[in-house]
Amino acid sequence: MKLEILSPIADIEIIAEGSGIHILGYLKNRYGGRNWKKKKGVARVFDSYTGRPRLAELHWFEAHGVGKVGLKRKRWLE
Repeated sequence: MKLEILSPIADIEIIAEGSGIHILGYLKNRYGGRNWKKKKGVARVFDSYTGRPRLAELHWFEAHGVGKVGLKRKRWLE
């Protein structure tokens, strides 16, 4: 299932960085980059089950020069 984000991601927070990321070795081997961070934020996302947009908490990994990797919805907020 593809995640369809309908609004800009807001309330972005860093929840882990560097050695605090459990898949750091995988990220470096697969995508390169150095300063990896795990982030979370809130955005309006299309819910394919109900067919309507909903507010969701999103988590992803990010590094300078690589961008967002592993974007996924963690929970619905409404």
